[in-house]
Amino acid sequence: MILKSFELNKIKLNKYNFYLFYGDNEGLKEEIIKNLFEKNYQDKISRYEEKEILDNKSDFFNGVFTKSFFDNEKLIIVNRATDKSKVIIEELVKKNPKDVLIILNSKNLEKKSILRKFFEKEKSIICAPCYEDNNQTLNAIINSFFRNRKISISQQLINILIERSRGDRKNLNNELEKINNYSLNKKNITLQEITKLTNLADNYSASELVDNSLAKNTRKTVTILNENKFTEEDNIIIIRTLISKLKRLLKICEFIDNKNSIVEAVSSFKPPIFWRDKQIVTQQLNNWKREELKDLIYKSNEIELLIKKNSSIGKNILSDFIISNSKKANN
Repeated sequence: MILKSFELNKIKLNKYNFYLFYGDNEGLKEEIIKNLFEKNYQDKISRYEEKEILDNKSDFFNGVFTKSFFDNEKLIIVNRATDKSKVIIEELVKKNPKDVLIILNSKNLEKKSILRKFFEKEKSIICAPCYEDNNQTLNAIINSFFRNRKISISQQLINILIERSRGDRKNLNNELEKINNYSLNKKNITLQEITKLTNLADNYSASELVDNSLAKNTRKTVTILNENKFTEEDNIIIIRTLISKLKRLLKICEFIDNKNSIVEAVSSFKPPIFWRDKQIVTQQLNNWKREELKDLIYKSNEIELLIKKNSSIGKNILSDFIISNSKKANN
């Protein structure tokens, strides 16, 4: 059965066990899965890549049908689903597993796709396309973002952000995250600032730079620093992104005490860590101890103040700090 994405709020989601979300709007799919489904399952979520279930169908079926005394309900998310999954999903629909909700997350599927046709035809399963956002929906997201932060913004600035998002709210959310890191305690933001911020690191994002530094991927870190000409505003975004990620790692460290496993802690952490980021977050946790993270947060705040006071050499200060931490050996 076909539903438009906004129609999902009008149905009882627990009446259906199978959902297919397809399309190029990764941001919309992430929001739907997180806000409508994941929040109801908490620690009862299993994630698979399509290749995993194709390579070992029996293990996947065991994961679907095996229940524990404490966990009767479960949410299973299959990423990068294609037509190759159709036979397996068709078999599962016939078996109709109880208390199990299965979501397929797919890229854009053509009309002739057998997986898409199967979901469209069957009335007991849901198919929802997630196409590019239009200017109206992106405009609403931007207005809500700045209104919640009590920052005034012109329509010209909104139009620039819409253009940079290329029709995908995930791209837009990435740009808004940069602005959020930069605009702490600011009540206004200029056209020049927006233009510079949304041009940050055409080849690499601030997040990628910080991730590789914390993962101690020194060569990649140096490459990113060398291949980008960071502005004064960029330097502030990068150091604030570092502080934000350090605080998240510190929270996960506290979570590990209850889970006894880094992998388990990363998988069940809230808000959820996107599947493609889990590997590097795990690598970071293996590289840093809790006290080291606390110390680095303190030093990062000092570096931010130092960069602000010495903006002309801000990039040198930041680069030295980033590289030194990417090289730091474990104790």
